[in-house]
Amino acid sequence: MKNDFSRWQRLFLFCLGLFIAGAFTMKWMESDLLYDNENISIFGLELFYPKEKIVEIFSGISDKVKTILGYHLSFDFIFMAGCYPGIACLCMMARIKNSRKSIKSILFSLAFLQILGWTFDVVENCYLLKWLKTPVIGDEFGFYHVVVYSKWIIALTGALFAISILVSSVFKRKNLKSAI
Repeated sequence: MKNDFSRWQRLFLFCLGLFIAGAFTMKWMESDLLYDNENISIFGLELFYPKEKIVEIFSGISDKVKTILGYHLSFDFIFMAGCYPGIACLCMMARIKNSRKSIKSILFSLAFLQILGWTFDVVENCYLLKWLKTPVIGDEFGFYHVVVYSKWIIALTGALFAISILVSSVFKRKNLKSAI
């Protein structure tokens, strides 16, 4: 059992490295993502901007900014390769630390769902890259938002549930040691 945990932990650390590398690179590029002397919000593109605003931004940015945004979205694929498998590893590590069958089943399901979350994130990026190339957004915008909200729900639920289980297992272990 300890051996299984250490395997998931090593895989998690590898994923964490990809996650940090992708996040650092994307953050480094964000200062160059400007439209009308304002920063372009990646969260805005994902969650908050109406389609007219996205079309306006993608139609109005310079070729240089389009290239940088394309690179940003490309590095997001590296970020994803660390994020979703990393969350799955957290779920599996928490599963090993928990003894309740129902919680183990939930954690396994959340780990498996990260594949779907990752798929949704890839679909999201493909839409953004398509719209960046040709800034015309049709009826698919509603589906796009369902995909984006779903990936966030899947990722955050998996991460927060697994982290809460792992943290509580650390406190349980400390309480057992102090009782002895």
